[in-house]
Amino acid sequence: MERVAVFVDAGYLFAQGATNLTNNKVSRSQLTLNAAEIVNQLKTLAQTQSGGRTLLRVYWYDGAKSGPTVEQITLADMDDVKVRLGTINSAGQQKGVDSLLVTDMIDLARNQAISDAVVVTGDGDLRIAVQIAQTFGVRVHLIGLEPCSGSQSRLLRQEADTTHEISKSEIGKFLAVSTFVAQIPLPTALPLSASGLKPTFEEGKTQSIATLISQIPTGTQSILDAAIGNSDIIPAQYDRRLLGTCRGAIGRDLSGDERRLLRKAFIAELRKVLGHTKP
Repeated sequence: MERVAVFVDAGYLFAQGATNLTNNKVSRSQLTLNAAEIVNQLKTLAQTQSGGRTLLRVYWYDGAKSGPTVEQITLADMDDVKVRLGTINSAGQQKGVDSLLVTDMIDLARNQAISDAVVVTGDGDLRIAVQIAQTFGVRVHLIGLEPCSGSQSRLLRQEADTTHEISKSEIGKFLAVSTFVAQIPLPTALPLSASGLKPTFEEGKTQSIATLISQIPTGTQSILDAAIGNSDIIPAQYDRRLLGTCRGAIGRDLSGDERRLLRKAFIAELRKVLGHTKP
């Protein structure tokens, strides 16, 4: 079958992309991905590296703590993209991600579903997948981020049939670094009212929503809204912060009804800020 599949190690792409742009390690929470741009670049690379083969799909491998992130949801909703998620442990380490990539590449090669594989990674542990895929006649094209000599295993590069480097200028088109930090210290409880009563839920709701929305960059607000869609389910990375901020503001846990009302109010305010509403 004359088709090409793309396999993306998202951990490598984010880590090396951030290092390339800042010369430092940057928290994943400070990185903003232009999903449409990276997928377009990958599709173009698949065509050029494979000699014009038909695209099967782009496989995106990443980790998730307690549900997919906004970026992962955005990617999963795109045509020709399959998001495959491992887990992230308490130490922030990805688990099971490499094995998903290895298994998929070998299965597709064994079943003769592809003739070419474009792989974005620097991990030498993935050599085994390259070697086995090649035994089934698949040509493997390794993609790295500048500088490949410092970001990819030499043995992995030697194993691949072809190699290609994504330049710094191209990286800047799909990845940006912001000062936004996903984990904001929770505020102290609101001061007691003049009557000596504890802050109300309504007061905490208003503050927590305003705090969270003010911390989300304008471009990310629309991405978050699109990820929520008609489901009205807030991605976990923002839901945790919303609930935690409100809990810290009023100094107590929220009831089930309060959590539901808080989430609904946050979505409504987000869409108000963006200038539109959804049914």
